[in-house]
Amino acid sequence: MSGNENGGAIGETAKAVAELAKSVPIYQDAIQPAAKEAGKSLHLVTRAVNAALTPVEGLVWGVERIRDFVRERVAAKLENVPPEEVQQPKPHIAVPAIEALRYTGAESELSELYANLLATSMDKATAYRAHPGFVDMIKNMSPDEAKLMRFLATSGNQPLVNIKLVVNDQGHFRITHRHISLIGIKAGCQYPPLAANYLDNLVRLGLIAIPERYLTRDEVYTEIEEFPQIKQIREDLGKQQGCRVEIDRLSVELTDLGKQFIRACVIDKAAQERS
Repeated sequence: MSGNENGGAIGETAKAVAELAKSVPIYQDAIQPAAKEAGKSLHLVTRAVNAALTPVEGLVWGVERIRDFVRERVAAKLENVPPEEVQQPKPHIAVPAIEALRYTGAESELSELYANLLATSMDKATAYRAHPGFVDMIKNMSPDEAKLMRFLATSGNQPLVNIKLVVNDQGHFRITHRHISLIGIKAGCQYPPLAANYLDNLVRLGLIAIPERYLTRDEVYTEIEEFPQIKQIREDLGKQQGCRVEIDRLSVELTDLGKQFIRACVIDKAAQERS
C-alpha cells in the first residue's frame, strides 16, 4: 500500500471518529431526562430511608441509658434479696446481656427478659438458673415470641391441630394447615397469624416441643375447630371431590430447658421465692 493510500485511510478513520464524537451530545441529550428522573427517584428513596432510620438510631441505647435501666429495673427485681446475697454476675452472662440491651432495650417484652436474667444471675440463691445460652435465645426471639413464652408460663400446655386433606381411599393425605391454634390471639401477639412460625422458632431454640400426643380435654380442641376462620377452611377443603378433611390433634409443651428459661427470664424475679 502506498503512502497516499495510508494517508487516505487514516483520514477516513479520523473523519469517522469526528462524526461519532458529534453524535455523542445528541445521545446524551436523549438520556438526560431519564437520568434526571432516576436521580430524583434515588433522592426520594434516600430521603425515605433516612426518615425511616433516624428514629431507629435513637433506639440504640448508650451506656448511660443502660446504666439507668440496670439501676431501676434490675434493682427493683432484687428488692427482696438481702444486700449480702447480691453478687457480681458472671461476665459471660452479664456482658452479652448488657450489650444486647443496646439494640433491644426499646422492646419492652425483650428488655424485661434481660432484666430478669440479670437479676437472677445476681442473686446467690438463684444464679444457678441463669444459663449463659439464654442471652442468645432472647436475641433470637421476637417480642411476640416473648409473649408466647409468658402465656405458656401462666397457662401451661396448649392444644394445636393440623388440618389434612385425605385424597384417596388408601388414606394418602397432605397437610394443608399446620400447627393451627389460638395461642397467638390469647397471648396478645401483634401478629397472631404468625403463631405457627413463632412456635417453630421456639422449638428450634429448644424451649418448647410439639409431640404427637394430645390433651385429654376435648373442649380445648373444639374451641379451635369451631373458630370461624378454621370452620371456613374446613368447609372450603371439603368441597374438593373425592377428598375428605381430617383433624390431627397435637399439643405444645415446655421442655425442661424451657421451664428453666421461664424461671430465669420470664416470671418476674421479684415475684418468685428464692430457691
